Amino acid sequence: MKQHWLFCFDPQAKGNQALAWHHDFAITRERLRDWVTISGTRLDRDRPTRTTAWPGGEAEGWTQPSTAEVPVVERTKDFLAFVEEQVQARTAEQDAVIRQVLADEQLGRDG
Repeated sequence: MKQHWLFCFDPQAKGNQALAWHHDFAITRERLRDWVTISGTRLDRDRPTRTTAWPGGEAEGWTQPSTAEVPVVERTKDFLAFVEEQVQARTAEQDAVIRQVLADEQLGRDG
């Protein structure tokens, strides 16, 4: 939506582009609201995404995850913990790739 907004509100955009953006934004909000409603998530509780079991498609030892609602008590704290976990995981992955590239370059020089 940001790129669409930038395009529609550019000084060189046609005069009706702002109306097009507001129209598209209203449709997008409606679609997002529908998706959130289907997910079952609310401000005060969350429910893990439902999964469909396919007969014969389960891995050995697989158990269906719980779809029970979980109360959201400390939304900000939980969100910050999630972000921190993601940053650490992505940083570790990036560092591993960099180490591998450096190792490959060193092998190329020595080999």
